[in-house]
Amino acid sequence: MRIAIVTGASSGIGQSAAIQIAKRGVGVILTYGRNQAGALDTVAHIEKEGGSAVALPLDLGRSETFPAFLGAVGAALRDTWQRDTFDILVNNAGIGEMAMFEDTTEELFDRLMRVLLKGPYFLTQSLLPLLADGGAIVNVTSNAALHSGMTAGYSAYGSMKGGLTVLTQYMAKEFSPRGIRVNSVAPGATRTRFADDAFEKYPEVVPELAARTALGRVGEPDDIGMMIATLVSEEGRWVTAQNIEVSGGLNL
Repeated sequence: MRIAIVTGASSGIGQSAAIQIAKRGVGVILTYGRNQAGALDTVAHIEKEGGSAVALPLDLGRSETFPAFLGAVGAALRDTWQRDTFDILVNNAGIGEMAMFEDTTEELFDRLMRVLLKGPYFLTQSLLPLLADGGAIVNVTSNAALHSGMTAGYSAYGSMKGGLTVLTQYMAKEFSPRGIRVNSVAPGATRTRFADDAFEKYPEVVPELAARTALGRVGEPDDIGMMIATLVSEEGRWVTAQNIEVSGGLNL
């Protein structure tokens, strides 16, 4: 049985990715930050459909906690699946904050950098010894780092996600001798709890975003989760070092 680690899977895109990957017969270790209840909901959903999942806490912004997390992953692999390794890593966990360029503080910049770029970099480095040869990694970036999704107020956030896109290509290059594929997906506007439940707080933005999207609606978590699950499956076996925008044609 193949095993996946999906970070930030208590809601939104991560929750969908975990469920969609589990539907393909893969065991899932999913992580959560503050939302333990959401993570347990994800586990329950997977188990209800006959899958197996374990939820572990992870603070992606604190790299000093990664060795302890690595130990917890090793224990979960042995106890639940009698494995020493895993096969799939989805670096999804993140935070979102906007600030105009002139209002961006060093504190905000550093917080975004720790979670969105440093976190995936060193978490992947920590987990790499346990990642089986022939495995797959997907990094969740954003079309805020692409011309199609560029919006005033996201200079720091978009820069970190752009860095993650470049990192994806370097990972693909350096991990290829082990047959490990690395890709990224760049969601557009997606109806999640992201950025402090922005869609719930500002429902008026939904029709405007739908009007700017070629396929006529805003994204749903499963639109992205299904793409991630496909990339890490056998169907994606010949795809590596790619950044795939999954936005329904935002600003096309």
